[in-house]
Amino acid sequence: MTIKKHIPNALTSLNLLSGMIGIHFVMVNGPFYGFYFIIAAAIFDFFDGFAARMLKVQSPIGKELDSLADLVTFGVLPSFIIFLLLESVSSFDWLPYIAFVIGIQSAFRLAKFNIDERQADSFIGVPTPANALFFSTIPLLGTSVLWVGNGLENPWLLAGLTLLFSYLLTAELPLLALKFKHFNWKGNQWRYLVLIISGLSILTLGFAGISIAVLSYICLSLVNNWMDGHGDKV
Repeated sequence: MTIKKHIPNALTSLNLLSGMIGIHFVMVNGPFYGFYFIIAAAIFDFFDGFAARMLKVQSPIGKELDSLADLVTFGVLPSFIIFLLLESVSSFDWLPYIAFVIGIQSAFRLAKFNIDERQADSFIGVPTPANALFFSTIPLLGTSVLWVGNGLENPWLLAGLTLLFSYLLTAELPLLALKFKHFNWKGNQWRYLVLIISGLSILTLGFAGISIAVLSYICLSLVNNWMDGHGDKV
């Protein structure tokens, strides 16, 4: 039994470990700390698949382990981030528990992704890492942009945003594939706009700009879908 066979699963385990430690840090120190662990987990999540392909050691157990790790890191951890945010602004004891819909929908999203052959090259519904990055950077954006901070103090707005993005995890919403077949503007304009808006947001706001990047990706995908439906394919 060679060591290289275990490298991808070891990286997946580090993804899971990041999620578990992240939950602990969030519960002890507050919602601002979750982002760093989600970023670490996303890096491990990328390299476990990369390592499996490069070393040619893909396995069914690796695929299942990856989904289980993603559920904790990109489903449960952001649920606790939003739970704490809602708990801090809501006068209703029951309202913060809406945050756990993120975890439930993430489980359905990951299960659906594993059996949906349409998502080999692009996504249908918001991927769990993108959803987790959005929710984990909302507290950072709230400290950088005044009106966002004011919005986060409205528990009903925050709960509505939670339910909306939870729905988008499993919605039949085709998202832009960011793979370029060529680099001409025509045919790639929406992809370039996503990259431009994302780059400017992150340069201007730092990590807080990631939430705007995710939102722009979803909104421009909707515009692209609408254009496709009207015969103006890009």
